[in-house]
Amino acid sequence: MTERKKEILELARSLFREKGYTSTSIRDIAAAAQVEPASLYSHFKGKEELLDAICFDMADRFLLAIKEVNDIYFDAVQRLAMAVKNHIGILTSYPDAAMVFQHDWRFLNDERKADFIALRDQYEEGIRDIIRGGIDEGSFNEVDVKFSTLTILSSLNWVVEWYREDGRLSPDEIAENLTKFILIGLKKELPPSYDIVTD
Repeated sequence: MTERKKEILELARSLFREKGYTSTSIRDIAAAAQVEPASLYSHFKGKEELLDAICFDMADRFLLAIKEVNDIYFDAVQRLAMAVKNHIGILTSYPDAAMVFQHDWRFLNDERKADFIALRDQYEEGIRDIIRGGIDEGSFNEVDVKFSTLTILSSLNWVVEWYREDGRLSPDEIAENLTKFILIGLKKELPPSYDIVTD
């Protein structure tokens, strides 16, 4: 991808987050890029292609992160902690894209939406695999795996709604706190290293 395309994509991410996908026009993006709308079409076919690029780039980041966790770590508690840390790291490193990824994927065309949902399901399966592993190891309580997975992801994804780079907690501290709260629901006995960060 050329530097100009990257710049336009970054502007689109920001505008989609600020105004919402449906309220952002190609003219808005062209104005932000300081080009005529016709010039924008030489880089992207339209705002649908921009949305597609944003959503699938983020999906790829999440899938790579969960694959690495499940390939490298064997202990379910470690795997969960690293999955949470990676998830929060992605959300906080790409806040504009994360907001678009979470709220505007439903505006993808039907074919691409189905592809997106399939990737999302793969990611959720990676989290379910961690929970099932913890149950099999005897580390986690017997829980409803699907419900637990959706609850965990809802808690993690909510961070993008309130996280601020200049806030009190760093992404790593947020991840540590969330891991502790999640493990309270999954694990009978917690290691002392999982204290909640309050300072």
